[in-house]
Amino acid sequence: MRWLHPEFLYLFLLLPVAVFWYWLRYRKRYPTFRLSSLQAVRAGGSWRGRLQLVLPMLRIFAFAALIMAVARPQEPLQEEKVKGEGIDIVLSMDLSSSMLAMDFKPNRLEVAKRVASEFVDKRTFDRVGIVVFAGEAFTQCPLTTDHRIVKEFLSRLECGNLEDGTAIGMGLATAVNRLKDTKAKSKVIILLTDGVNNTGYQSPQLAAKIAKEFNIKIYTIGIGASGEAHTPVSRRSDGTYIFGLARVEMDEPLMREIAQLTGGQYYRATTEQELEQIYAQIDQLEKSEIEITSYKRYGELFRWFVLCAVVLVFMEFLLRYTVLRTIP
Repeated sequence: MRWLHPEFLYLFLLLPVAVFWYWLRYRKRYPTFRLSSLQAVRAGGSWRGRLQLVLPMLRIFAFAALIMAVARPQEPLQEEKVKGEGIDIVLSMDLSSSMLAMDFKPNRLEVAKRVASEFVDKRTFDRVGIVVFAGEAFTQCPLTTDHRIVKEFLSRLECGNLEDGTAIGMGLATAVNRLKDTKAKSKVIILLTDGVNNTGYQSPQLAAKIAKEFNIKIYTIGIGASGEAHTPVSRRSDGTYIFGLARVEMDEPLMREIAQLTGGQYYRATTEQELEQIYAQIDQLEKSEIEITSYKRYGELFRWFVLCAVVLVFMEFLLRYTVLRTIP
Protein backbone atom coordinates (compact mmCIF):
# COMPACT_ATOMS: atom_id res chain seq x y z
CA MET A 1 0.00 0.00 0.00
CA ARG A 2 1.16 3.55 -0.69
CA TRP A 3 0.05 7.05 0.34
CA LEU A 4 -0.62 9.53 -2.46
CA HIS A 5 -0.35 12.52 -0.07
CA PRO A 6 1.80 11.29 2.85
CA GLU A 7 2.38 14.85 4.12
CA PHE A 8 -1.10 14.79 5.66
CA LEU A 9 0.03 12.01 8.02
CA TYR A 10 1.80 14.71 10.05
CA LEU A 11 -1.67 15.61 11.33
CA PHE A 12 -1.33 12.62 13.65
CA LEU A 13 0.90 14.91 15.75
CA LEU A 14 -2.28 16.77 16.69
CA LEU A 15 -3.76 13.71 18.40
CA PRO A 16 -1.77 14.09 21.67
CA VAL A 17 -2.83 17.77 21.72
CA ALA A 18 -6.47 16.74 21.28
CA VAL A 19 -6.19 14.19 24.07
CA PHE A 20 -4.65 16.75 26.41
CA TRP A 21 -7.33 19.33 25.52
CA TYR A 22 -10.09 16.81 26.21
CA TRP A 23 -8.52 15.91 29.57
CA LEU A 24 -8.48 19.55 30.63
CA ARG A 25 -12.09 20.03 29.48
CA TYR A 26 -13.15 16.90 31.34
CA ARG A 27 -11.58 18.07 34.57
CA LYS A 28 -13.35 21.42 34.38
CA ARG A 29 -16.72 19.81 33.64
CA TYR A 30 -16.43 16.99 36.13
CA PRO A 31 -14.44 18.23 39.14
CA THR A 32 -13.17 15.66 41.62
CA PHE A 33 -14.78 15.20 44.99
CA ARG A 34 -12.27 14.18 47.65
CA LEU A 35 -13.30 11.75 50.37
CA SER A 36 -11.32 10.41 53.26
CA SER A 37 -12.41 6.90 52.39
CA LEU A 38 -13.94 5.18 49.32
CA GLN A 39 -15.13 2.19 51.33
CA ALA A 40 -18.78 3.27 51.20
CA VAL A 41 -18.89 3.81 47.41
CA ARG A 42 -16.37 1.23 46.24
CA ALA A 43 -19.05 -0.99 44.72
CA GLY A 44 -21.16 1.87 43.48
CA GLY A 45 -19.56 2.29 40.03
CA SER A 46 -21.86 1.61 37.07
CA TRP A 47 -21.18 0.31 33.60
CA ARG A 48 -22.39 3.62 32.16
CA GLY A 49 -19.72 5.46 34.08
CA ARG A 50 -17.02 3.14 32.79
CA LEU A 51 -18.28 3.47 29.21
CA GLN A 52 -18.00 7.26 29.37
CA LEU A 53 -14.31 6.80 28.59
CA VAL A 54 -15.23 5.20 25.27
CA LEU A 55 -16.78 8.40 23.87
CA PRO A 56 -13.56 10.42 23.48
CA MET A 57 -11.80 7.33 22.08
CA LEU A 58 -14.44 7.03 19.36
CA ARG A 59 -13.94 10.67 18.40
CA ILE A 60 -10.15 10.29 18.35
CA PHE A 61 -10.33 7.18 16.16
CA ALA A 62 -12.70 8.98 13.78
CA PHE A 63 -10.22 11.86 13.50
CA ALA A 64 -7.39 9.38 12.80
CA ALA A 65 -9.47 7.68 10.07
CA LEU A 66 -10.13 11.04 8.39
CA ILE A 67 -6.40 11.83 8.42
CA MET A 68 -5.66 8.56 6.64
CA ALA A 69 -8.45 9.21 4.16
CA VAL A 70 -7.01 12.63 3.27
CA ALA A 71 -3.58 11.04 2.79
CA ARG A 72 -5.17 8.87 0.01
CA PRO A 73 -4.11 5.28 0.73
CA GLN A 74 -3.84 3.15 -2.42
CA GLU A 75 -3.15 -0.51 -3.09
CA PRO A 76 -1.49 -1.87 -6.25
CA LEU A 77 -4.03 -3.72 -8.38
CA GLN A 78 -1.76 -4.89 -11.15
CA GLU A 79 1.89 -4.82 -12.11
CA GLU A 80 2.82 -5.97 -15.58
CA LYS A 81 6.10 -6.09 -17.46
CA VAL A 82 5.85 -4.96 -21.06
CA LYS A 83 8.57 -6.00 -23.47
CA GLY A 84 9.03 -3.72 -26.46
CA GLU A 85 10.24 -5.51 -29.58
CA GLY A 86 11.44 -2.49 -31.52
CA ILE A 87 10.90 -4.13 -34.93
CA ASP A 88 9.61 -2.57 -38.13
CA ILE A 89 7.83 -5.08 -40.38
CA VAL A 90 6.55 -4.59 -43.92
CA LEU A 91 4.17 -7.15 -45.39
CA SER A 92 4.81 -7.25 -49.15
CA MET A 93 1.82 -9.07 -50.64
CA ASP A 94 1.16 -10.31 -54.17
CA LEU A 95 -2.14 -9.12 -55.69
CA SER A 96 -1.76 -10.71 -59.11
CA SER A 97 -4.84 -12.49 -60.47
CA SER A 98 -3.32 -15.89 -59.73
CA MET A 99 -3.84 -15.14 -56.01
CA LEU A 100 -7.52 -15.93 -56.66
CA ALA A 101 -6.63 -19.58 -57.33
CA MET A 102 -8.94 -21.94 -55.48
CA ASP A 103 -6.41 -24.45 -54.17
CA PHE A 104 -6.96 -22.58 -50.85
CA LYS A 105 -10.54 -22.02 -49.65
CA PRO A 106 -12.02 -19.71 -50.74
CA ASN A 107 -8.81 -18.60 -52.48
CA ARG A 108 -5.15 -17.85 -51.78
CA LEU A 109 -5.64 -14.14 -51.20
CA GLU A 110 -8.39 -14.47 -48.58
CA VAL A 111 -6.39 -17.04 -46.62
CA ALA A 112 -3.24 -14.91 -46.85
CA LYS A 113 -5.13 -11.86 -45.57
CA ARG A 114 -6.61 -13.72 -42.61
CA VAL A 115 -3.33 -15.33 -41.53
CA ALA A 116 -1.43 -12.04 -41.95
CA SER A 117 -4.05 -10.29 -39.79
CA GLU A 118 -3.55 -12.86 -37.03
CA PHE A 119 0.20 -12.31 -37.28
CA VAL A 120 -0.26 -8.56 -36.87
CA ASP A 121 -2.25 -9.19 -33.66
CA LYS A 122 0.77 -10.93 -32.14
CA ARG A 123 3.18 -8.07 -32.90
CA THR A 124 1.71 -5.81 -30.23
CA PHE A 125 4.57 -3.32 -29.94
CA ASP A 126 5.96 -3.36 -33.49
CA ARG A 127 5.32 -0.99 -36.36
CA VAL A 128 3.75 -2.77 -39.32
CA GLY A 129 3.20 -1.57 -42.90
CA ILE A 130 1.77 -3.07 -46.10
CA VAL A 131 3.17 -2.98 -49.66
CA VAL A 132 1.17 -4.59 -52.48
CA PHE A 133 2.31 -5.51 -55.94
CA ALA A 134 1.14 -7.14 -59.15
CA GLY A 135 2.41 -5.64 -62.43
CA GLU A 136 3.30 -2.56 -60.38
CA ALA A 137 3.76 -1.83 -56.68
CA PHE A 138 2.76 0.79 -54.12
CA THR A 139 2.49 1.29 -50.38
CA GLN A 140 -0.96 0.35 -49.14
CA CYS A 141 -0.28 1.27 -45.51
CA PRO A 142 2.79 3.07 -44.09
CA LEU A 143 4.52 1.80 -40.97
CA THR A 144 2.32 2.32 -37.93
CA THR A 145 1.66 0.95 -34.46
CA ASP A 146 -2.08 1.35 -35.04
CA HIS A 147 -2.72 -2.29 -35.89
CA ARG A 148 -6.43 -1.66 -36.24
CA ILE A 149 -5.68 0.42 -39.33
CA VAL A 150 -3.27 -2.21 -40.67
CA LYS A 151 -5.91 -4.92 -40.35
CA GLU A 152 -8.50 -2.68 -41.99
CA PHE A 153 -6.22 -2.22 -45.01
CA LEU A 154 -5.55 -5.96 -45.12
CA SER A 155 -9.26 -6.73 -45.21
CA ARG A 156 -9.72 -4.43 -48.21
CA LEU A 157 -7.02 -5.96 -50.42
CA GLU A 158 -8.39 -7.13 -53.76
CA CYS A 159 -6.99 -8.43 -57.01
CA GLY A 160 -7.67 -6.49 -60.18
CA ASN A 161 -6.95 -2.95 -58.97
CA LEU A 162 -3.38 -3.07 -60.33
CA GLU A 163 -2.01 -3.94 -63.73
CA ASP A 164 -1.77 -7.72 -63.79
CA GLY A 165 1.55 -9.50 -63.53
CA THR A 166 4.04 -10.44 -60.82
CA ALA A 167 6.68 -7.75 -60.29
CA ILE A 168 8.46 -9.26 -57.31
CA GLY A 169 11.44 -6.92 -57.67
CA MET A 170 9.23 -3.84 -57.52
CA GLY A 171 7.35 -5.17 -54.52
CA LEU A 172 10.65 -5.70 -52.71
CA ALA A 173 12.11 -2.35 -53.74
CA THR A 174 9.03 -0.47 -52.49
CA ALA A 175 9.20 -2.30 -49.15
CA VAL A 176 12.93 -1.56 -48.83
CA ASN A 177 12.25 2.10 -49.50
CA ARG A 178 9.80 2.13 -46.58
CA LEU A 179 12.33 0.60 -44.17
CA LYS A 180 15.72 1.99 -45.17
CA ASP A 181 15.55 5.21 -43.10
CA THR A 182 13.81 3.92 -39.97
CA LYS A 183 15.64 3.81 -36.63
CA ALA A 184 14.30 0.42 -35.57
CA LYS A 185 16.69 -2.09 -34.07
CA SER A 186 15.44 -4.74 -36.49
CA LYS A 187 13.84 -4.38 -39.94
CA VAL A 188 11.94 -7.19 -41.64
CA ILE A 189 10.14 -7.76 -44.94
CA ILE A 190 7.73 -10.67 -45.32
CA LEU A 191 7.27 -11.27 -49.04
CA LEU A 192 4.31 -13.44 -50.01
CA THR A 193 3.82 -14.44 -53.63
CA ASP A 194 2.47 -17.35 -55.66
CA GLY A 195 4.26 -16.93 -58.94
CA VAL A 196 7.29 -16.08 -61.03
CA ASN A 197 8.78 -12.62 -61.50
CA ASN A 198 7.56 -11.79 -65.00
CA THR A 199 7.33 -8.00 -65.18
CA GLY A 200 8.64 -4.78 -63.68
CA TYR A 201 11.84 -2.83 -64.20
CA GLN A 202 13.45 -3.79 -60.89
CA SER A 203 15.45 -6.98 -60.44
CA PRO A 204 14.48 -9.01 -57.33
CA GLN A 205 18.15 -9.85 -56.72
CA LEU A 206 19.17 -6.18 -56.86
CA ALA A 207 16.36 -5.25 -54.48
CA ALA A 208 17.53 -7.96 -52.08
CA LYS A 209 21.12 -6.67 -52.23
CA ILE A 210 19.92 -3.15 -51.43
CA ALA A 211 17.94 -4.58 -48.51
CA LYS A 212 21.10 -6.22 -47.20
CA GLU A 213 22.93 -2.88 -47.31
CA PHE A 214 20.30 -1.42 -45.01
CA ASN A 215 20.33 -4.46 -42.66
CA ILE A 216 16.84 -5.50 -43.74
CA LYS A 217 15.98 -9.17 -43.40
CA ILE A 218 13.62 -10.76 -45.93
CA TYR A 219 11.43 -13.79 -45.30
CA THR A 220 9.92 -15.16 -48.50
CA ILE A 221 6.76 -17.26 -48.61
CA GLY A 222 5.62 -19.16 -51.70
CA ILE A 223 1.89 -19.85 -51.49
CA GLY A 224 0.15 -22.42 -53.68
CA ALA A 225 -0.47 -26.15 -53.82
CA SER A 226 1.63 -28.41 -56.00
CA GLY A 227 0.29 -29.57 -59.36
CA GLU A 228 -2.73 -27.84 -60.89
CA ALA A 229 -5.35 -25.43 -59.52
CA HIS A 230 -8.42 -23.57 -60.66
CA THR A 231 -7.06 -20.10 -61.36
CA PRO A 232 -8.04 -17.05 -63.48
CA VAL A 233 -7.03 -17.64 -67.11
CA SER A 234 -8.72 -14.60 -68.69
CA ARG A 235 -11.01 -11.69 -67.91
CA ARG A 236 -14.37 -10.66 -69.32
CA SER A 237 -15.21 -7.17 -70.48
CA ASP A 238 -17.13 -6.49 -67.27
CA GLY A 239 -14.00 -7.22 -65.21
CA THR A 240 -14.96 -10.66 -63.89
CA TYR A 241 -12.47 -13.51 -64.17
CA ILE A 242 -12.81 -16.72 -66.14
CA PHE A 243 -11.36 -19.64 -64.22
CA GLY A 244 -9.67 -22.67 -65.67
CA LEU A 245 -7.35 -25.46 -64.59
CA ALA A 246 -3.71 -24.37 -64.82
CA ARG A 247 -0.39 -25.60 -63.55
CA VAL A 248 0.98 -23.96 -60.44
CA GLU A 249 4.32 -22.25 -61.17
CA MET A 250 6.67 -21.07 -58.44
CA ASP A 251 10.22 -19.70 -58.79
CA GLU A 252 11.49 -21.30 -55.60
CA PRO A 253 15.20 -20.86 -56.43
CA LEU A 254 14.64 -17.09 -56.68
CA MET A 255 12.73 -17.05 -53.37
CA ARG A 256 15.56 -18.93 -51.64
CA GLU A 257 18.19 -16.61 -53.12
CA ILE A 258 16.40 -13.48 -51.92
CA ALA A 259 16.02 -14.86 -48.40
CA GLN A 260 19.62 -16.11 -48.17
CA LEU A 261 21.06 -12.80 -49.39
CA THR A 262 19.54 -11.00 -46.40
CA GLY A 263 19.80 -13.66 -43.69
CA GLY A 264 16.14 -14.64 -43.86
CA GLN A 265 14.43 -17.90 -44.80
CA TYR A 266 12.23 -19.23 -47.57
CA TYR A 267 9.02 -21.12 -46.82
CA ARG A 268 6.53 -22.95 -49.01
CA ALA A 269 2.87 -23.09 -48.00
CA THR A 270 0.75 -25.65 -49.83
CA THR A 271 -2.09 -25.59 -47.27
CA GLU A 272 -3.70 -23.07 -44.97
CA GLN A 273 -2.31 -24.86 -41.93
CA GLU A 274 1.23 -24.66 -43.31
CA LEU A 275 0.84 -20.91 -43.88
CA GLU A 276 -0.28 -20.45 -40.27
CA GLN A 277 2.75 -22.41 -39.05
CA ILE A 278 5.08 -20.31 -41.22
CA TYR A 279 3.85 -17.04 -39.75
CA ALA A 280 4.10 -18.56 -36.28
CA GLN A 281 7.75 -19.50 -36.94
CA ILE A 282 8.55 -16.01 -38.19
CA ASP A 283 6.85 -14.57 -35.12
CA GLN A 284 9.12 -16.66 -32.89
CA LEU A 285 12.28 -15.85 -34.86
CA GLU A 286 11.77 -12.10 -34.84
CA LYS A 287 12.06 -11.25 -31.16
CA SER A 288 14.33 -8.35 -30.21
CA GLU A 289 13.66 -6.95 -26.76
CA ILE A 290 14.87 -3.41 -26.23
CA GLU A 291 13.44 -2.43 -22.84
CA ILE A 292 11.20 -3.52 -19.99
CA THR A 293 8.73 -1.07 -18.51
CA SER A 294 6.69 -1.71 -15.39
CA TYR A 295 3.18 -0.32 -15.13
CA LYS A 296 1.28 -0.16 -11.85
CA ARG A 297 -2.36 0.61 -11.40
CA TYR A 298 -3.68 1.49 -7.97
CA GLY A 299 -7.07 1.13 -6.32
CA GLU A 300 -8.32 3.84 -3.95
CA LEU A 301 -8.82 2.89 -0.30
CA PHE A 302 -9.75 6.29 1.20
CA ARG A 303 -13.48 5.55 0.93
CA TRP A 304 -13.17 2.83 3.57
CA PHE A 305 -11.49 5.23 6.00
CA VAL A 306 -14.14 7.88 5.39
CA LEU A 307 -16.85 5.29 6.00
CA CYS A 308 -15.09 4.18 9.20
CA ALA A 309 -14.91 7.80 10.42
CA VAL A 310 -18.60 8.36 9.71
CA VAL A 311 -19.56 5.17 11.56
CA LEU A 312 -17.44 6.12 14.59
CA VAL A 313 -18.86 9.65 14.75
CA PHE A 314 -22.39 8.28 14.46
CA MET A 315 -21.74 5.75 17.25
CA GLU A 316 -20.28 8.47 19.48
CA PHE A 317 -23.28 10.75 18.83
CA LEU A 318 -25.76 7.92 19.42
CA LEU A 319 -24.17 6.79 22.68
CA ARG A 320 -23.67 10.33 24.01
CA TYR A 321 -27.32 11.30 23.61
CA THR A 322 -28.96 7.97 24.48
CA VAL A 323 -27.62 5.36 26.89
CA LEU A 324 -24.61 7.47 28.01
CA ARG A 325 -26.42 10.77 28.24
CA THR A 326 -25.39 12.89 31.23
CA ILE A 327 -27.02 15.81 33.00
CA PRO A 328 -24.65 18.75 33.48
